[in-house]
Amino acid sequence: MQDNATEVTAAGIARLAGVGRAAVSNWRRRHADFPKPVGGTETSPSFALAEVEAWLRKQGKLAEVPLRERVWQQLAGHPEGPLTALVHTGCVLLLIHERPTVWLDASAGSDARLAAILSGALDQVLIPRLGGPAGSAGSAGRGAGVKPASEAGGVNRGPRAGGVNPGARAAGVNSGPGSSGVNVGVDAAGVNAGAEAARVNPALPAPAVNTSQTPPPVSPPPTIHTAEAVHTTQVAPVAQAPSTPQATSAARATSTPQATAAPQAISALRTPTGPQLLLSAPLLRGAAELAAETGARQAFEFLLGRHLDANPRQYTLTPAELAGLMADLAGPARTVLDPACGTGALLRAVATRPDQELYAQDSAPELAAISALRLALHSRATVRAAAGDTLRADAHPGLRADVVLCHPPFNERNWGHDELAYDPRWEYGFPARTESELAWVQHALARLTDGGTAVLLMPPAAASRRSGRRIRADLLRRGALRAVVALPVGAAPPYNIPLHLWVLRRPDRTPATPEVLLVDTGRFAGEGRGGPDWEAVREAVTDAWGAFTRAGRLAERPGLARSVPVIDLLDDDVDLAPARHLPPVAVADGAEQLTRVRERLGATLRLTADLTPPPADPSPAARWPLTTIGELARGGALVMRTGGNGGHARVPVLTDHDVLAGTAPSGTLPESEEEAVLTEPGDVVVPVLGGGSVARVIDEATGGAVLGRNLVLLRPDRTALEPWFLAGFLRGTANNRQASSYASTATRLDVRRLHLPRLPLEEQRRYGERFRALDEFERALRQASRLGEQLVRGMYDGLTDGTVAPD
Repeated sequence: MQDNATEVTAAGIARLAGVGRAAVSNWRRRHADFPKPVGGTETSPSFALAEVEAWLRKQGKLAEVPLRERVWQQLAGHPEGPLTALVHTGCVLLLIHERPTVWLDASAGSDARLAAILSGALDQVLIPRLGGPAGSAGSAGRGAGVKPASEAGGVNRGPRAGGVNPGARAAGVNSGPGSSGVNVGVDAAGVNAGAEAARVNPALPAPAVNTSQTPPPVSPPPTIHTAEAVHTTQVAPVAQAPSTPQATSAARATSTPQATAAPQAISALRTPTGPQLLLSAPLLRGAAELAAETGARQAFEFLLGRHLDANPRQYTLTPAELAGLMADLAGPARTVLDPACGTGALLRAVATRPDQELYAQDSAPELAAISALRLALHSRATVRAAAGDTLRADAHPGLRADVVLCHPPFNERNWGHDELAYDPRWEYGFPARTESELAWVQHALARLTDGGTAVLLMPPAAASRRSGRRIRADLLRRGALRAVVALPVGAAPPYNIPLHLWVLRRPDRTPATPEVLLVDTGRFAGEGRGGPDWEAVREAVTDAWGAFTRAGRLAERPGLARSVPVIDLLDDDVDLAPARHLPPVAVADGAEQLTRVRERLGATLRLTADLTPPPADPSPAARWPLTTIGELARGGALVMRTGGNGGHARVPVLTDHDVLAGTAPSGTLPESEEEAVLTEPGDVVVPVLGGGSVARVIDEATGGAVLGRNLVLLRPDRTALEPWFLAGFLRGTANNRQASSYASTATRLDVRRLHLPRLPLEEQRRYGERFRALDEFERALRQASRLGEQLVRGMYDGLTDGTVAPD
């Protein structure tokens, strides 16, 4: 019965049957017995998955739904939403990973029996791995795991605007030394002061207890973070807390203690109840089958990755390559904190070691829960995760970590400036309202042990804004800021800005002659949307950082890195942008480089002239019998594949920009359990977005690359189709126009509708040779254009910096 409740959209049906969206629309119009919509909207209806599967099989359009696809559709169509489904699935996969025999026993009966047994069995895994005496999932009471995005206020990481954190139905704080977060009782309002307390007693009507060891100040802000405990002033039940900014302001203006409800962090994960798990029973059984095939960890990564890909605008992700670089700069550590954990990418990149402890917090409850499960599946480390506004309600106030990794939210105005004016974390100065990133920097330093390292991803403006110059100056004077690394454009969202990495250390002593490492890796930016050359970035940054940490200084590496004495940076601006302090690249041989570029340009122009096509002879319009790519694919003359999956191995990715620009594979894709499409020499690759008439024949140098997103690969049968003939006719302007759709703001090409003349193979080869010659001419033109731009830019730079004489 529950399985029938799973819904699937038209896009999901197309994925199940391996067809386009248009085919699903045609089926709905042509077949009266096509399943009727059961939900969604008039423009985007949803259908019962079981009915769709039965209809597709009856029509011979589906032999069997692949297990991975079936599980994904069950998760995406879960009645409580995909985020709740992900949490339930993660809990069960962790149980399968840790105690497979318990799962086998629980799954042997009905769905009702499974849900009833799981409710208690999950506590046996979740409490040891994600909790403990003071911060266990079990001690947080029973709950739904996470709320849907519509109730939780979105899923973007970072501080939420004032008030009480979503997902909390009660307020309670564990302030013992081992506390990993805030434990919430079912309906109670109160504070557990003892480290051994496992649960707030819901029968107690008493108000919150002030756990501070000293009386509060006379006129403190609502919340004060101390090193020992979370200080609360008569925390009222969340049910009575104001739910709008206006109500919050009004409550703060009153004189009653109960009206000053401070935001509280809550435990990241609460064990789902039996009724909640009953709704997920078909999904959980399917996930267990998937785990039997691929492993529990891989099954969860597949489902999480598919959800993130389906909702790209809802999440700000940290690319895996950047997360690895940040972890490398921080070095190995036993205790690691990420106070804005998102999906856990940074903590997942940390090298594992025995007795490791991972601490995480995020303002979005659903991300905190997913991150906790992901980390528990990834390693044997103890995971302590909490949900809540980190700056306003720190869940780990007594923590002193070896390493802090953080990708904080950028440009937050409502980060707690008014409430946190007297917070002891501001050792280096009170951040301005526009300097939320400097608040995160000081929070990270406050949670480090002496000599510990923090690595934060920062917007470039934080290195030079005048409002933050006093804090930057104090960070430099006291030796807390150790390095600023400028990343290439495209390293992380927002992709059009060259972000920075700040490497900080909590000073255990002030260096006698402090210097700061400045690194600029902008030269390693990839072309267009391909992303940077991560291997070169990682090598350059880690090599410079390693040499700097060993010697305390670094000799100049022109255009790349140098260490700068702190005294040289303490001017009126305290500008830390690396590009402003690095010498230009190889100024001495600039003229020689320009000479070499000029020689290459001359040779390329001569080649271009030789490759120029001969004059075109007039000819009457040909009347060929035509076929389409779709017909050729159905007849077996070629194979069609679409790209977008990274696969298991890290292989260069051919992007749509590479195809349009005629450049080498330059992109990356996240690793996935789905098989990647690898190109082979002789394949023809066609971009489907942008409206351009482009097709590229894969050569030996490009063969073996992964096919990227928005690309279609055509692999012709060489006994029936010649690749250059195929690519040439696909580039016809009229051909592309009739196969394009203009229904949205972007033009999309339906490759199946492209026409091709039916010609003998010998005639195809004649056309193919001419198309190949045109391609060589086009490549030469592009190379001449690039060299010409390089020569012009070099001449301008040389004349303006004095390295080239005007005569």
